[in-house]
Formats: sequence, structure tokens, C-alpha cells
Amino acid sequence: MSCCCSTDESRTMASDIPKVESLINEAEKAFTEKFKSKPDVVVFAPGRVNLIGEHTDYNDGFVLPMALPLVTVVVGSKNNTDTCHVLTTNQQCDAPKETDFLIPSKQSLQPGSPKWANYVKGVVQNFKGAVPGFNAVISSSVPLGGGVSSSAALEVGVYTFLEALTGEKTNLQDKALACQKAEHTFSNMPCGIMDQFISVMAKEGSALLIDCRSMEATIVPINDPKIVILITNSNVRHELTGSEYPTRRKQCEEAAKLLGKKSLRDAKLSDIEVLQQKKVDEDIVRRARHVIGEINRTEQAAEALKSKDFTLFGKLMLESHESLRSDYEVSCAELDQLVKAATEVKGVLGSRMTGGGFGGCTVTLVYKDAVNEVINNTKKKYKGKATFYVVTPSAGATVVRGK
Repeated sequence: MSCCCSTDESRTMASDIPKVESLINEAEKAFTEKFKSKPDVVVFAPGRVNLIGEHTDYNDGFVLPMALPLVTVVVGSKNNTDTCHVLTTNQQCDAPKETDFLIPSKQSLQPGSPKWANYVKGVVQNFKGAVPGFNAVISSSVPLGGGVSSSAALEVGVYTFLEALTGEKTNLQDKALACQKAEHTFSNMPCGIMDQFISVMAKEGSALLIDCRSMEATIVPINDPKIVILITNSNVRHELTGSEYPTRRKQCEEAAKLLGKKSLRDAKLSDIEVLQQKKVDEDIVRRARHVIGEINRTEQAAEALKSKDFTLFGKLMLESHESLRSDYEVSCAELDQLVKAATEVKGVLGSRMTGGGFGGCTVTLVYKDAVNEVINNTKKKYKGKATFYVVTPSAGATVVRGK
């Protein structure tokens, strides 16, 4: 399912999402110009928005993401050499826009410059089969640093490309884990499994409730025609390779250790009092309170969505944002402005920051006949310049051409 806007008017107010076909054409044109041939393989993988369940994935908790019609396309062919040549058409990526490296059987790959190529090399190094030399071009409509998982879309896109190139398939869970490992080892980002999981396994028309401990996923349909999902990009770009993300992850691990738990998944809200009695650093208490509460909210939200109780779902979204703002301290002034502007409009059920934080996007659940008013109000109240996308749940990684 692709981007949808409710009326002609809303189409003019929300940004058009490039069609997959146009991205493929862009990538194929660049490939032909560079390599003087047409690519044999064409694949794409989506970015995602997390409806609720933030910073719970690396705590063995629950998350509720859906895939977006914003995607990363990878096209290419074998080149009968020991070298991989890759270029990107994405102007948001750091320079240079081209890179080459030896296949892993000839030389163990290492991270370096440019940064975008580390995601590619990490996947190539962790692919569950023999990698031949290849030429490839990458195009994407997923905003970088927007909190909608451009990195996972790239990783899963590259892995899917290698599968189609070689004919060697990996089961879906192992594929997601290999892409996660690539991000851990080549981009130094200790992310949870959610982003790669949803990019691999998403189903059109549904979100996925993912149990990040068992890796089980439950399909949760989103199919009420009166409701739309509005993604608002603050256009404040965040870098998660700083200290904020690893610091919070360590604080969560410390809280679980102090409670004698394997992870905060096993803790209850009553355990916050236990931490306070131990006179634990207040930052650790707040981090634990967010995670424990957010895991509970996510389970409730999935049930609310199943029963089409959108009022409850929206209430949980607002509680999530407040917790991320005050307890986990990963929001920022721009995201708070966007949430406030959205919730001032009648017809908005809920709104929250989504993604790692410190910029990026908000996600808003709104009746479709109110979406234009939300956009108008946000444009008036937001001090920056936001970009708006009206979206529906899309499919996961897809092979358009190849084995």
C-alpha cells in the first residue's frame, strides 16, 4: 500500500512520496551511465515508523512499528571480479558518493569513510553466503536522521540484493539479525532488533507487534478508512552515534542489574520504588520508569488497535511522548512543538515523537478529515520548516527482479 492522502486538498499539503518505480528508474539510469549496462537485480526495502514502544527493543520489550512507502532501492549485477563497486544517488549522504572494496573472502572488511558505505560493507561482511564481486547503485526516499530508520532500510536492501544476486536465501529472522550485527559492528550503534525486523517482515495494511525477546511477531491490522497516520519530519537531523544512546542503554542495564532482573522486561512499576529505596542515581530511576511503563503501554496499544479503540491508542501515544520527554529525555524542543501543535487540533487522537530522539519525526493518529488542519496549525506554530507525509502500512523487503 502506498502513500495515500484523503483528498485532493490534502495531497497538495502533504509531501508526495516518490513512487518506487521512479526510484528504480533513477537507480537504473545511474547504473547504466556508470557501468554501461543494465542491472540484473532490482530490490527495495522500506523505512519504518514506530507507532509506540520507544527504547524498549534493547530491553527485551515490545514494539509496534509499521513499514513506510519510503524505501531504499538497490540495483546491480555481478562484475566477475573480486571487487564491489557501489555508488549512491542520495544527496543527503556524505561524500564521496562512490566506494569500492574487496569481497570478504579476499579481505576482511573494516569500517571507514564515507559513513554511508559502512552500512553496505557491514552487510556484505555479515551475509550468510559467498559474496561475488558486484556493481550496485543505491537510491532512497527515506530521510536520513529522520527517525524512520534509513539505516535499516539500507541494510535490509543490501542484504536482499545479495540474496537476489546469489540465489542464497536466509530465513527472515537470521536476515534481520545479520543486518543488526552490521549496524553494531560497522556503525558502532548498539541498536535493538526492531528496525531490521520490520523492514524484513512487514505486511501491507498492518503494523507488527514484535516481542523483542522471543522474536515473535503478531500482525495488527490498521484498516479503518476514517483514520490516517501523519508523519511530520522536524528536519532536525540527529546522529545516534553520539553518547546519548549508548549511555541510556547502559543505564537500563544497570537498573535491571540492581533489580536482579535479566532485563527491564521482567520489571514492574512497583520496582521503581525498590530502586528509589536503594538510593540509585535519579537518571537511572527515570530511565527504568520510562521503559517499564512503555512496555506496558505498547501491549495495551496493540490490543486497542485490534479492537479499533483509537481513543485509547491515542491516549497511550501521548503518555509515551511525555515519558520520552521527561523520563528518558530524548525529545527536543522541535519535537515537543510538533506534538503540541498537532494535539491542539480537534480530530487528533494522539501524537508522539518516534525513533531514537533528539530530532527526526513525530507520528500522529488523526481522523482523515482533520489532517489538513493539523498541517496548517503546525506550519503556523512550528518555528522550523516541517515536512509532512500521510502514509499507510506498506510491505517489507521486495525483490522486483532477480533470483
